[in-house]
Amino acid sequence: MRLTASAHRLAHSQRLLLQARRTLPASGFATLATAKMATAVPATEVVELIDRLNAAYEKVHVAYEENFWSTKMALAGSSSDALASTKTAYDAFLADPANLAAVRKAQADAEAAGVLSEDQAKALRIMERTFACYITEDPKAAAIKEKINQLEAALAQSRNTMKLGYTDPSSGEHRAASSVQLRNTMRVADDEATRKACYEGVRSIGPFVAEGFVAIVKERNRLARMLGYEDFYDYKVTQAEGFGKRRLFEIMDGLEAQTRPIMEAARERLAREKGASALEPWNMGWALAGDTEKAQDPYFPFEQAVDVWARTFAALGIEYKGSTMTLDLCDRSGKYSNGFCHWPQVAWRRPDGAFVPAKANFTSLATPSQVGSGKTALVTLLHEGGHAAHFANIDQPSPFFSQERAPTSVAYAETQSMFLDALAHDAAWLGRYACSRSGEVMPWHIIEAGLKATQPYDVFALRAMIAVPYFEKALYELPESELTVERLLSLADEVETRVQGGLSPRPLLSVPHPLSDESSCYYHGYVLAEMAVKQTRAHFLSKYGKIVDNDHIGKELTEGYWRPGNGAAFLDLVAQVTGKPLAADDWVHDLQRPLEAVLKEEEADYKAAIAAGPAIKPGQPFDLGMRVRLVHGDELISDSAEGGLAAACDKFKAWVDSAFPKGA
Repeated sequence: MRLTASAHRLAHSQRLLLQARRTLPASGFATLATAKMATAVPATEVVELIDRLNAAYEKVHVAYEENFWSTKMALAGSSSDALASTKTAYDAFLADPANLAAVRKAQADAEAAGVLSEDQAKALRIMERTFACYITEDPKAAAIKEKINQLEAALAQSRNTMKLGYTDPSSGEHRAASSVQLRNTMRVADDEATRKACYEGVRSIGPFVAEGFVAIVKERNRLARMLGYEDFYDYKVTQAEGFGKRRLFEIMDGLEAQTRPIMEAARERLAREKGASALEPWNMGWALAGDTEKAQDPYFPFEQAVDVWARTFAALGIEYKGSTMTLDLCDRSGKYSNGFCHWPQVAWRRPDGAFVPAKANFTSLATPSQVGSGKTALVTLLHEGGHAAHFANIDQPSPFFSQERAPTSVAYAETQSMFLDALAHDAAWLGRYACSRSGEVMPWHIIEAGLKATQPYDVFALRAMIAVPYFEKALYELPESELTVERLLSLADEVETRVQGGLSPRPLLSVPHPLSDESSCYYHGYVLAEMAVKQTRAHFLSKYGKIVDNDHIGKELTEGYWRPGNGAAFLDLVAQVTGKPLAADDWVHDLQRPLEAVLKEEEADYKAAIAAGPAIKPGQPFDLGMRVRLVHGDELISDSAEGGLAAACDKFKAWVDSAFPKGA
C-alpha cells in the first residue's frame, strides 16, 4: 500500500518512539511518549495542510502556464478562453480567504504546541505572504478580477493577430513584420525613408491597442482602490516589492535627476556629431549602431547562439539541476512580440527530501536572415537563460517560493537575467565567444568602433527604461474621466518627450509589458535590477578581477541570490552579496566615465581574452545539468535527450540553414 506524506511522517514518529523505548528508562520514556501524544495530531494536520496547498498550487499553476505558452506561441488548439479560465482558477486559488485562514490557524496552533520544524515554519510563512497578496474578500473585487482577465485575454488575442508591418517607400506595398523586425530594421537600414516607415509601423501599435487598454486600466484602478490602494500601480508595487509607489519613485526620482544632465549632454553631442536629424526617433538607433551593428553581425551567427550561450554559462559554473527547457527562438506570424521565460513546473524540495526540477518555456523573436538577429538572439538567450538558471536553483520547501508573481520581487528576478545578459557587451566576453562561422574572433577595431559609437550614449538606454514606469505611474494617476483613447496616446508622447528628450525609437505603447497582468507596473524592476547589476559586477570584479569564465560566479549567484527564492527581501540579498546597500552610484559612475578610460580598460580585457580563449572550446563536451528542447511552434527541431546538448545544437544549426537559407 502506498503511504501519503503525512502517513510517512506519522510512521517516522512511531519509529522514534520505539527507539526511545529501547534506550530510555521507563520514566523518561513515559515523559517523551506523553509529549509526543500531545503534539502528534497538530503536527500531522500541519503536514497535511502544507502538502494539500503545495499540490493545489502546482495544479493550477501548471494548467495556467501551459495555456499561457500555447496561446502566446499560437500553437495548434490554443484558446484564449482556456487561458482566461485557467488564469481565473489560478487567481481564485491565490485569492481564496479559506486558504489564508487555514495557514494562519495552523501557524498559531502549531507554534503554541511547539511542533513546527524549520521547513514547515518557512513554508507556512511564504504561504501567508503569498495569499495575503491576492485575498479579495469582497465578491465585487473578485468579479472585477474576472472581468480584467477576460479583457486582457481578448486584447492579447487581438494583438497577436494584428497585421503589423510597414509600407515600403520604394513600392508602396505593405510588408509584414513583427515589432522586433521593425526595430531591427530601424537600426540597420541605410535608407531613411525605410527607417521612418518602420517607425510608423511600430507606432501603429498604440492606436490599435488603445481602446482595449483604456478599458483594462479603468478596471485595474477600480480593483486597486476597492482593495484600499491609491491606484493600480501602488497595488502592484506593494505586492511585489514590499514597499509602495511613493517609496519607489523617491528612488526613481533621484536617478532621473542625476542622469538628466548626462542625457541632455548626450543628445547635444549626437546632434553635433551626426546632425540634428539623428535625434529623430527613426534615426537614433541607426545613428548609434547602424555601421557597428553591421560590422559586428558576422561574429554573432544566429545558428550558433544556443551553443555560445550554453558554453558561456557552463564556464561560469552555472547548473540547472535537472531542469527541462523548451526554446522557441524564431519569429513567426501570430507569436507574442516579446521574449520571456516562464515555468509551468517550478523547482522546490518535497518534505521527503526529493528535489522537483523546473520545467521552463523560453522564447525569443529572431529572424536569422536579418542583420543583428544573431546578437539579439544571443542577448535574449543570456537574459532569459539567466531567469531559467535562477528559478531552476531555488531550493526551498514549497513551490510558493518559486513562483514568478508577487511576492517575488520584480527587481530580484530581473537582477539575475540582466547580470548575465550584460556579458555580451564586455570585451572580455567578446574576445572569447564572438566568433564568425569560420572561427575568427571579432577584431578589436570593431569593438573599439562600437564603444566609440555607443558608450557616450549609454544613458539613452537608462532613460528609455525609466520612461515606462513614469508612463504607467502617470496613466494610473489620471482621473477616470480623462481615461480616453486620445488622452492615452497623447500621454505616451508627453512622457517620452519629458523623460527621453524626444519621441522614443520604441514608442511606449509598443512595449508589451503594460498590457498584461503579469508584467504591468513591472518595468521599474528593470531599473532597480540594473542598479543591482552594476553593484554586483563591481563587487565581483573587485573580489576576483574577472567575471567571464570564472566558475566562482555561478556558485556565488546560486548561494547568494538564487537558492532563497522569494523567501528573502531583494534589498537584503543585494546587501548580503555585495556588502553594501543598493544604490545607483556604480551605474552613474559608469555613465560618467571618460571614453578614453573605458577604451583602455576594455582593450586590456580583450587582449587577455584572446590569449586565454574560451574556457570551453566549441565542440568540447560540457553539461549544464539540463534537458533542452528546441522547437518552432508545434515543430520539434531537436532534443538534447537524444545525443546530448552539442548534438541538439548541431541539429538546430542545420534546421536554421534549411529554414532560413543565406541570401534568401
